[in-house]
Amino acid sequence: MKNETIAIIGWITAVQGALGAGGRLYGDGPWGLLHQWWDIPTAGYVVLFAVGAVIAVVGETGRKRAKA
Repeated sequence: MKNETIAIIGWITAVQGALGAGGRLYGDGPWGLLHQWWDIPTAGYVVLFAVGAVIAVVGETGRKRAKA
């Protein structure tokens, strides 16, 4: 249960980072939910994506280890 929650949080964070960076680079403004509360620069969205991806991978590998 704990590893699944960590993986879900990681995936949500990565998606929000990707949407924000993608919207700033290819659209007229950031997409997703975070821009409604904070003004995050493009580099911040890229960092959010990277951190979220790492957290998701850690959660997924922990979940696979728990099953084994």
